[in-house]
Amino acid sequence: MKAQFKPLTKAEEEIMQILWKLQQAFVKDIVDELPEPKPHYNTVSTIIKILSDKGFVASESFGKSNRYYPLVKKDEYTKKTMKQFLKGYFEGSYANMLSFFAKEKDISIEELESILKELKNNQPKK
Repeated sequence: MKAQFKPLTKAEEEIMQILWKLQQAFVKDIVDELPEPKPHYNTVSTIIKILSDKGFVASESFGKSNRYYPLVKKDEYTKKTMKQFLKGYFEGSYANMLSFFAKEKDISIEELESILKELKNNQPKK
């Protein structure tokens, strides 16, 4: 990803989700993937231009139209976004985040045990 992380608006992120799914697309393809009520073609085109300016998207020309593809991988964006979310809402602490979900009863003991098991499995061998 570019050196400067620029968060996306909801509309930009929605377009990126489609590009990550399709891997490459013309504006028409993106509009077709969007839920009803579909935004106007020009609106989607403008959002893609903004994404390009932010360094998230590049394009290849085919005559008068462009095919767009993501420059930023979904997992890269997810990682950066989650780190900012964690910092902004949970003082950068995964423990605080898990504790929040446990208190809200949004995470079960089984899910927590599964997370612990995954963490243990990902620890370097001594």
